[in-house]
Amino acid sequence: MAKAEAPAAGAEPAPPKSKKLLIIILALVVLLAAGGAAAFFLLMGKSHEDEDGEAAPAKAEKAKPKKKEAATPPTFMPLEAVVVNLADPGSTRYAQVGITLQVEDAKTADEVKKFMPAIRNGILMAISRRTAEELLSAEGKEKLAAEILDLVQKTAGMEPYKGYSPVEAVLFSSIIVQ
Repeated sequence: MAKAEAPAAGAEPAPPKSKKLLIIILALVVLLAAGGAAAFFLLMGKSHEDEDGEAAPAKAEKAKPKKKEAATPPTFMPLEAVVVNLADPGSTRYAQVGITLQVEDAKTADEVKKFMPAIRNGILMAISRRTAEELLSAEGKEKLAAEILDLVQKTAGMEPYKGYSPVEAVLFSSIIVQ
């Protein structure tokens, strides 16, 4: 009835399980965890890097103080419409362009008004260098808006600092080409 008999004479006892396998498995788990943590920090660092330097248009919106965005809506400053001869070769064409500036607040609008003669002159010069085709295309309008925005920011001394300027956008209220 004794079931516990001594092993057979030819059979050797089973060797104890190797601790080497356990150490290898633990090392792999630690390496995987470290690799995951490193990937997480690299990806998070890259998104912060994009905010700080590479994505300029998105950065302009993120650089604004959040309390200003929530507290006050932007101020829109309509300018008097301009009528300009266009630079079309071989024909005389005109454009009437209505422009509205989007600025941060009324104080900024008052500051911009101080430079209005110089701003208006720059706008007239910028539009008069365009052809009718340029003004009628979407890309041409976008380039003109960007040029006018740059002109207003530089003339008023409100150039972007870290992607932010209180002069926020140039909006066209009308464009008529004849």
